[in-house]
Amino acid sequence: MLTPCPADPMPGSASPASHGAPVPAAVAQRAVEWLIELQAAPNASPLRQDWQRWRAAHPDHERAWQRIEAVNGQLFGQLHHLPSPMKSALTRASLTPVRSPARRKAVATLAVLLFAGGTSWMVQDNTGWSEWVADLRTAPGERRTVVLADGTTLMLNTASAVNIHFSASERRVRLIAGEIFITTAPDPMARPFLVETRQGEARALGTRYTVRLQDNATEVAVFEGAVRMTPRRALEQPQTLHAGQQARLTDTTITSPQPADQDSTAWTDGFIIAKGMRLADFLNELNRYSRYALSCDPAVANLRLSGSYPLSDISQVLETLSAMLSLQIETVTRFWGWQTVRVSLTSRQQVRS
Repeated sequence: MLTPCPADPMPGSASPASHGAPVPAAVAQRAVEWLIELQAAPNASPLRQDWQRWRAAHPDHERAWQRIEAVNGQLFGQLHHLPSPMKSALTRASLTPVRSPARRKAVATLAVLLFAGGTSWMVQDNTGWSEWVADLRTAPGERRTVVLADGTTLMLNTASAVNIHFSASERRVRLIAGEIFITTAPDPMARPFLVETRQGEARALGTRYTVRLQDNATEVAVFEGAVRMTPRRALEQPQTLHAGQQARLTDTTITSPQPADQDSTAWTDGFIIAKGMRLADFLNELNRYSRYALSCDPAVANLRLSGSYPLSDISQVLETLSAMLSLQIETVTRFWGWQTVRVSLTSRQQVRS
């Protein structure tokens, strides 16, 4: 494993006390990219040498890296065991293609989280920071049920975050990350119950429903009653979903209603249900509940599986997959002790292929 930088001091390097000066945004993001690259290949000597040269090239570079080291010393030991947008952003960045929009977004999120308060740029609402300071949130693998002041039951799925705002005129829940299951209660003041996301809002009409944030859309599924969906930039008229229907909401459009997936709420009972699901899609869903990043080799991505799998023991689920599909599970320790888990063909299968 790569030794953290205090073991590799640079001549004339800035001391931690000098962190007060702002670090330029571009330098902060490049420091984060080095963090991701070193995590992916901690023992690569040429990469390590290039990183050292970058640190020595300018005082801002060294200050940026020392800021990462300071966060490592103060927070990473705790965040290795606790949920955080920092950890999820690093995981996303490590698993996405280098020049992809998702990689750039994850790098920007990490840079804000690592340098917020010490930079000249602001924390934006589309970063993970809003998850960290939300009214209610859950860790990867954690589920939480809360009864709100009006009697509404709110269930938060894994890695979810919400803000709650009740006023004299409305009951509003802002979904910042993840997924929630709502069972609304009648309100003596007849205030509407609204769930707001980046794409728009869903207004309950006496109902049980789920709202899930995805990359560029909000998915709403109704299981009782009805929900009226309105895009944030309302180029379309609001659309009402009835029990047994689901649809996706973007900031300008609403898809046609489709039959609601009744198995999609299995998480409320602590399970994932797969019916002929691709292994890659299953691991992507399971990854939401895991403290470690999960992925699979492209050679096994299209294998199909079915069954009901408990969310309380991810390791046991992986062992079941290994036995059922004759696959091997590889655990790799990355930079600063973080781990990734990869599902692939066994060595014997690789030789035969």
